[in-house]
Amino acid sequence: MVPLGWIPGVVGLIIATAISLYANSLIAELHEFGGRRHIRYRDLAGFIYGRKAYSLTWGLQYVNLFMINTGYIILAGSALKAVYVLFSDDHVMKLPYFIAISGFVCALFAMSIPHLSALRLWLGVSTVFSLIYIVVAFVLSVKDGIEAPARDYSIPGTTRSKIFTTIGASANLVFAFNTGMLPEIQATIKQPVVSNMMKSLYFQFSAGVLPMYAVTFIGYWAYGSSTSSYLLSSVNGPVWVKALANISAFLQTVIALHIFASPMYEYLDTKYGIIGSPFSIRNLSFRVGVRGGYLTINTLVAALLPFLGDFMSLTGAISTFPLTFILANHMYLKAKKNKLTSLQKLWHWFNVYFFGLMSIAAAVSALRLIAVDSKTYHVFADL
Repeated sequence: MVPLGWIPGVVGLIIATAISLYANSLIAELHEFGGRRHIRYRDLAGFIYGRKAYSLTWGLQYVNLFMINTGYIILAGSALKAVYVLFSDDHVMKLPYFIAISGFVCALFAMSIPHLSALRLWLGVSTVFSLIYIVVAFVLSVKDGIEAPARDYSIPGTTRSKIFTTIGASANLVFAFNTGMLPEIQATIKQPVVSNMMKSLYFQFSAGVLPMYAVTFIGYWAYGSSTSSYLLSSVNGPVWVKALANISAFLQTVIALHIFASPMYEYLDTKYGIIGSPFSIRNLSFRVGVRGGYLTINTLVAALLPFLGDFMSLTGAISTFPLTFILANHMYLKAKKNKLTSLQKLWHWFNVYFFGLMSIAAAVSALRLIAVDSKTYHVFADL
């Protein structure tokens, strides 16, 4: 909202919701293409295009998930720092230290959860933590907005910087709604598969987006262009309430990161033949070495460039646009080519080229934002 303002921000979020629902529905319709279920996005791409497309799609997914996990570690570190500042604002502990602590906790959690199905109970816990964050952020933002003087909603920066930040914000918008792993998330859905996937998508993009809309709009209304990228850094209220919300945000982030790291874990477990008891010495050692090493790299990148908004823009540009919009439209075009009218084909080709151009423009914008912020704050910045 900050780089877009009220009207473009609200309209942009609504459009991003609609086009994300549309793009994901294309993938859902191809879930049983060719008489078989495709429970991995790369499997679907490989079935339609061949082995090279399988590898390319997996590469894009890997980049997407790596960037998402890096962003989660930055978010977890920001939440921990916010708790620390509540009780001791002596500036001894810097953000990179909290990012390192967050990465270590995420690694411990990853080692204790052998596979995604073992996360079932934790998903309920994660939902509770999310609700705590949403309610506290919403209520305290409303209170501050009522008590605060008139806010500045103007878009900050020069004309040139506004152009780049607006383009980068478009990548943020689509990143907020898409994961690039819909088939993996819906892998165990019951029959009829496509119908139930569509019901899930309709729920996600209607009732499911309302809490995000609420926090986003109320936060921007309350603090204007001075809003922090981590909203709880802006709110005012009882220390214990803010501490509870920040701790909840931290713990929820640890759990959520594991979901988006699981495809990589599953791939490595399969590749190296990890079978048997998940807590045998061999399997536990494998998780410590491989998952610990993976998250160490994530944590190093997060501490090196802890610019959360910039990472969201870059992720949206280099992976979310290609995976969710370009590939989805082209796969649907190729799979259904004999059943589409000329107008429908033209529509899908328009989407392929339009989002291709958007991906390039957003990537350039995001890299520029990271370069500018790196000069302003330097690496290992304490934001």
